[in-house]
Amino acid sequence: MRLPQRIEADPENVERELFRLVLTIVELVRQLMERQALRRIDDGGLTPDQIEQLGLGLMHLEEAVTSLRTRFDLTPEDLNLDLGPLGTLLAD
Repeated sequence: MRLPQRIEADPENVERELFRLVLTIVELVRQLMERQALRRIDDGGLTPDQIEQLGLGLMHLEEAVTSLRTRFDLTPEDLNLDLGPLGTLLAD
């Protein structure tokens, strides 16, 4: 793969791509937290109040990510990095 002779350094594009990377990391962490929460619930390690608080927190985080994606005109697919033979970064 050849690199282009000129790198596009449009400030708006750079900001959007940086924000895309940050949101990808936030979404990955959110998904990991959600899986860990489900494991803790399945193991019976949480009280009903803790389950409620955890659910609300994860719901608010998902809403925030969705809102920020909309602000920068990004789709969920835009955040899902292709890791080549390993597949994609985020769960479907």
